[in-house]
Amino acid sequence: MPYIATPLKDLWVFEPRVFEDSRGYFFESFNQQQFEQATNLQVQFVQDNQSLSQYGVVRGLHMQWGEAAQAKLVRALSGTVLDIVVDIRPNSTTFGKSFSIELSGENKKQLFVPRGFLHGFVVLSEKAEFFYKCDNYYAPQAEGGVLLTDTDLALDWRVPTDKMIISDKDQKLPTWKEFLGLLNTQKDIA
Repeated sequence: MPYIATPLKDLWVFEPRVFEDSRGYFFESFNQQQFEQATNLQVQFVQDNQSLSQYGVVRGLHMQWGEAAQAKLVRALSGTVLDIVVDIRPNSTTFGKSFSIELSGENKKQLFVPRGFLHGFVVLSEKAEFFYKCDNYYAPQAEGGVLLTDTDLALDWRVPTDKMIISDKDQKLPTWKEFLGLLNTQKDIA
């Protein structure tokens, strides 16, 4: 299974080998042993999540604090999304850096997002079905995040702001500067 390292430590792109014929296609979407051998990381997924969204829906930038932090393996089952992550590990050499990748039902790429990253995505197609595996359970009391349109982060979501569909909850997330203040009060984010 081809795992490709990104410029951000422990963030991996997975491009599965797809077998196609007249009947359709088949591919192995995850193999624990191959993942560990390729990445030198150990992860045990405990929860799967799936969403369906229309063009312009932005979900993020989300994370969970402390012991509730989550690593995720994300992909688009159908449609196309732009997936964006930001490294928020204080001791990381890539702290504050972002990475984006287009994930689609067609390209079948996946992104492994380690603990200690903000994560979000925007739907670029008419609709998209998004799926992700998590290594920790959803913990509403540990939720955190950053306002996805924050100018200090200057993320290119590739959808005009007036076309973005953002939840009320996500519109109330702190700015990057406010988040950095919160980060300084936390002992552990991952």
